[in-house]
Amino acid sequence: MAFVTVSDPQVTAFAGTPAANVLFSASVVGVKDQVKGSSATVFGIKVDNSSNTVASYLKLWNLLATSVTVGTTDPDEIVMIPPGSKLFVILNGVTGKVFGTALTVACVTTGGTGGTTPPGNRVQCEIALT
Repeated sequence: MAFVTVSDPQVTAFAGTPAANVLFSASVVGVKDQVKGSSATVFGIKVDNSSNTVASYLKLWNLLATSVTVGTTDPDEIVMIPPGSKLFVILNGVTGKVFGTALTVACVTTGGTGGTTPPGNRVQCEIALT
């Protein structure tokens, strides 16, 4: 499912800049999703894995989706979301983490590079970025 721009005061306030966008996906799965096709600075990520009984891993790549093969391409960041939980992750403090090429994400049930199996239930994700 594609990411869409939404309003989230908690995430936008943390980003601390009026230029920040909050992008939301109701279902991030093993299929890669290109969040932004150009340079992005990610400030925070809010992930909801409450409907799953196993951990989920949100993987982020500094690549266009066409250059990512889930399970083979090394991710630049991996966020582990414990089973049945919600998580708010801050990347590199108030400066955010720069993805200089693009931002592509996928969510699977295996950490590290490997793994292509999506979680059994949807994982919701919000990303605050510029």
